[in-house]
Amino acid sequence: MGVIGVQLVVTMVMASVIQKIIPHYSLARWLLCSGSLRWYQHPTEEELRILAGKQRGRSKKDRKYNGHIENKPLTIPKDIDLHLETKSVTERDTIALHYFPEYQWLVDFTVAATVVYVVTEAYYSIVKPSQEMNISVVWCLLVLAFAVKVLFSLTTHYFKVEDGGERSVCVTFGFFFFVKAMAILIVTENYLEFGLESGFSNFSESAMQFLEKQGLESQGPVSKLTFKLFLAVLCSLIGAFLTFPGLRLAQMHLDALNLATEKITQTLLHINFLAPLFMVLLWVKPITKDYIMNPPLGKESVPLISEDTFDTVRLWIIILLCALRLAMMRHHLQAYLNLAQKSVDQMKKEAGRISMVDLQKMVARVFYYLCVIALQYVAPLVMLLHTTLLLKTLGNYSWGIYPELNSDTPGENSLLPSSVYSESPPADGKMKVTVVQITMALGSLKNIFTPLLFRGLLSFLTWWIAACLFSTSLFGLFYHQYLTVA
Repeated sequence: MGVIGVQLVVTMVMASVIQKIIPHYSLARWLLCSGSLRWYQHPTEEELRILAGKQRGRSKKDRKYNGHIENKPLTIPKDIDLHLETKSVTERDTIALHYFPEYQWLVDFTVAATVVYVVTEAYYSIVKPSQEMNISVVWCLLVLAFAVKVLFSLTTHYFKVEDGGERSVCVTFGFFFFVKAMAILIVTENYLEFGLESGFSNFSESAMQFLEKQGLESQGPVSKLTFKLFLAVLCSLIGAFLTFPGLRLAQMHLDALNLATEKITQTLLHINFLAPLFMVLLWVKPITKDYIMNPPLGKESVPLISEDTFDTVRLWIIILLCALRLAMMRHHLQAYLNLAQKSVDQMKKEAGRISMVDLQKMVARVFYYLCVIALQYVAPLVMLLHTTLLLKTLGNYSWGIYPELNSDTPGENSLLPSSVYSESPPADGKMKVTVVQITMALGSLKNIFTPLLFRGLLSFLTWWIAACLFSTSLFGLFYHQYLTVA
């Protein structure tokens, strides 16, 4: 309790809230069951018989196979005059939805982690503790772990489908993003200012100094080529996981635009779709940073804002775009639910007959996979938000537009003072000796994993998630707009 203090209290309170309160007041459930989403109910067999008219009185024909009698499935004309009834999504309806527990846990835990992060940031801004570990980092890492686990589970589901081409699509995009990541990692800092080069150099030098103090000779923990190869493999996995969320987002975007009637809603939908592109451009130095910090105003170059202010504004822009994406969630989910009626309308244009069971499955499966679509929409949003929060905390940035002049530089270790290393272990017990040893070990690790390294690594990962999401969404937009029509 004395090591973490207030942060441990906040964590324990939030854990109690997750266990006792969130099951009754769930944001995930409210997003689906607030009454704004309406799903299409599949018609019953009796309703289809009545609509079929002549089909109702026909006798059944039997087929004999190896001495057994099988009844033909009941069929109706495809051009039947069928109108689906709608119903608001209720809590009882969500019980049968696939992946609803995973969706509810991810959204509610993300809300809890975000609240812990906000409280911790307020605590650090007021008290300014110097010897405490920022526990909100652990919460953010847990959120990212849950989001990646959910996306991995959805991707493995596509691999289990043998008839469709989903497996080939995932593998193809995985290899595409691997090559793309290798190409991005060789771009100089003059164009993409992640800070990976300086961060890795700082990490290697700090690690070599640490190993030398331990009496070990080493040229560094890992070579630059191995580091970039590991990043490229990680990027290919992230790209494969974000393939179908991006493709699905493109289809929902087109349907939501057709559904929207107000100009402001259409404008927000366009901004929401282009949000990953805006995030990508924030790290393209010739387009954003050079023009903002050194605008071409005649012969003199007068910077509009400082570099620290630009970094802070970039964080705020990403968070605002994530908030916009969350606000547009219901429009996209309703556009997905309308696929049931859209499929029926498309069926009416076709000739032939369809079995009643196939028609009911075609309508029902849209609603039953609602939480899968919601996860594909929310998981990339959660990853973007919490990589940005980690970038602010571990990268030692500030939330203020005009940061303090005496703020710590990225290379400084402001979490543990130098007095920790000069303290001699007290002689009144082994417990205090162990605490001092652990503190010194953590201090050594913080000297190796500096904010400069985290700035480069987390900036690149945030940029990469946005780039993957926009690339797959753009391909999905092209596919649904032109290829499916053709």
